[in-house]
Amino acid sequence: MRGLTVRWSLAEAPDGVEEALATYVAETSHARFTGMSGLRFKTWRMRAGEWFEGSYVFVDDQARADFEESFRAGADDSPVSQIVGSPPILTEPCDVVAIAEGWEGFEATPD
Repeated sequence: MRGLTVRWSLAEAPDGVEEALATYVAETSHARFTGMSGLRFKTWRMRAGEWFEGSYVFVDDQARADFEESFRAGADDSPVSQIVGSPPILTEPCDVVAIAEGWEGFEATPD
């Protein structure tokens, strides 16, 4: 499986950015990625005052490459970059070795 990590720094982001990001994910981004062709899943992670991150897992190299090319072309103007006030500090492809689903299963709704 092919992964991609995109991270923004929150070190110099405006006050209230964490709430704004959570609202954006819940109201816009979650729906955009739900059911996306070529995507196995996406998670949104955040450490308040430190970073916000999108972690993607794609079905194959081509799906990841297509998404990464499109994302990089507009990264500086992406909704998250606008909310945070700066472009991503990291866009990094990776391999996902395995995924284990625990007994409680996945919860696929924004928190």
